[in-house]
Amino acid sequence: MEGKARKTPVRSCISCRNAGDKRALVRFVRDARGQVSLDPSGKAPGRGAYVCPDGDCFKDVRRKHRLNAALKVALTDDDYARLEDEFQSFVGKTDER
Repeated sequence: MEGKARKTPVRSCISCRNAGDKRALVRFVRDARGQVSLDPSGKAPGRGAYVCPDGDCFKDVRRKHRLNAALKVALTDDDYARLEDEFQSFVGKTDER
């Protein structure tokens, strides 16, 4: 008896709304304390939001404060600057593979 094929989890970018494989997108998570950070594992507990690994999508997210609505939190410009740094360093590491 053959095993069932697992469905690939699909998520949408909060900027461009393109749907794709969950592992191909970058996840941001709001934890129980209300802190928002990049989730490199994609498995951290908390409310998540996904962004394409494209700098243009993140620039749109930052400009329109899309993480605020997606994660139901109020982020400051400093928070967005920190998250952009995390995003750029993470995307840079994944491009090297």
